[in-house]
Amino acid sequence: MLNSLPEIVTCNNIENKRIMYTPEYIKQQREEQWRFELRNKLKAKDRTDKERVVMPAQAPEVRNKNHAEVNLGLSNEMAMAEASRCLDCVNPTCIEGCPVNINIPKFIKYIEAGKFNKAIEVIKEANAFPAVCGRVCPQEVQCEAKCFYVQKLNKPAVAIGNLERFAADCEMCSANIFIPKIENKINKKVGVIGAGPAGLAAAIDLAKYGYKVTIFEALHDFGGVLKYGIPEFRLPNTIIDKEIDTLKKLGVEFVNNFIVGKTATIDDLKQEGYEAFFIGSGAGLPKFMNIPGENYIGVFSSNEYLTRVNLMGAHKEGFDTPVLFGKNVAVIGGGNTAMDSVRTAKRLGAERAMIIYRRSFDEMPARLEEIHHAKEEGVEFMNLRNPVKYIADEQGRVKKIVLRKIELGEPDSSGRRRPVEVAGSEYELDIDMAIVSIGVSPNPIVPKTVANLETTCWGTIVVNEETMQSSVPGLFAGGDIVRGGATVILAMGDGRRAAKGIHEYLQSKN
Repeated sequence: MLNSLPEIVTCNNIENKRIMYTPEYIKQQREEQWRFELRNKLKAKDRTDKERVVMPAQAPEVRNKNHAEVNLGLSNEMAMAEASRCLDCVNPTCIEGCPVNINIPKFIKYIEAGKFNKAIEVIKEANAFPAVCGRVCPQEVQCEAKCFYVQKLNKPAVAIGNLERFAADCEMCSANIFIPKIENKINKKVGVIGAGPAGLAAAIDLAKYGYKVTIFEALHDFGGVLKYGIPEFRLPNTIIDKEIDTLKKLGVEFVNNFIVGKTATIDDLKQEGYEAFFIGSGAGLPKFMNIPGENYIGVFSSNEYLTRVNLMGAHKEGFDTPVLFGKNVAVIGGGNTAMDSVRTAKRLGAERAMIIYRRSFDEMPARLEEIHHAKEEGVEFMNLRNPVKYIADEQGRVKKIVLRKIELGEPDSSGRRRPVEVAGSEYELDIDMAIVSIGVSPNPIVPKTVANLETTCWGTIVVNEETMQSSVPGLFAGGDIVRGGATVILAMGDGRRAAKGIHEYLQSKN
């Protein structure tokens, strides 16, 4: 049904084309008898007078000592109470804010009615990985930012993300896992490069079309940035594995320890019968500041630090991967990855875990929830500071960081106020570990091994924004390898759009 509906275009680095429900379809769904009766159970004022339900969480002094998930989820009663705040708007602008276009009011009304299995079916029409997205998507700047409560009432939005997570967790705890239907078996092979969010989303839609899909993953485990980049206290690995099980049940084949461009090239895979490819190899190349001392012992990129802990168990007994346990840890950056790094350091025993960020809290790109949790856990924030060099001891291990104070000037191209260094304001800070979290670049291995592939000066792959096809026929791409850096849900949207493009491309060859 969704594929027959018209498309709209919004912008986020590249145009984010997606399927959009028509007003007629929305109205038809809204006027179903069960929703009409549910709306009339409460007056609108009674709904808007309700306080947003706060999800329970581990106490800060407890969670600082473990890697278990911080947020504990909603009970049935809490979820139904929060769902009852939804006004089931005539014009549900929340849908416009969702990159994959979930029918948000419909799934929320099913939760209010206590029909949790129906809620997850609605979500999975558009999003195959709701347990992941319900935990890590920035709903506060997407669907929830478009909620009527925010737009018109200046009140907290309906907790769309928490309700999505609730519906997904209910399904995982039940014996009734919703498995998408395969339309028709198509005897064509498609290769997906990278088992991160973009690749997984492309794979599940391609499998639903009926193709034989193989995912090639360079690492030993699957999930991409979901596994190596996001700590288990935000996104447990068991959740990712259960979502991946859905793909396996659809017949998707997973191949690990396989570096496309090294183990085999795309041309080699074509010789094995693959007729189209999706590149979702991400942006795993860390950026550094190129200041003196970045090669000292104890200076990490966030990629390396988090991968050692999240994916390779460096903090656990019985694992051979080494990791340093710093007591005074400085994390440079203000995004979600910086928060993940500093909160991980705190759990690994840091007495001082510090965020050093060159702008103020207002410009900080991390999710408000992550900043809030970090503050609760005792993380120190040193805003309006910028590192200029590191100082090491006689053994070459970092012992100090030299910081320079910053003032904010006029807004730059990003819309944030431009940081201006204050001359003569340098001072030293004692540290024994630094984690640099200032961004990443696309993985260059695949692009460098494909002839005639058009890339940008930043190393991202140039694609047709409608189909996600590259300059090489039959080669599609999405996620961070195209965007340079994006949210999980935007990467998944790219994967879904590319799957549709691959399907149309292969059908046109018949």
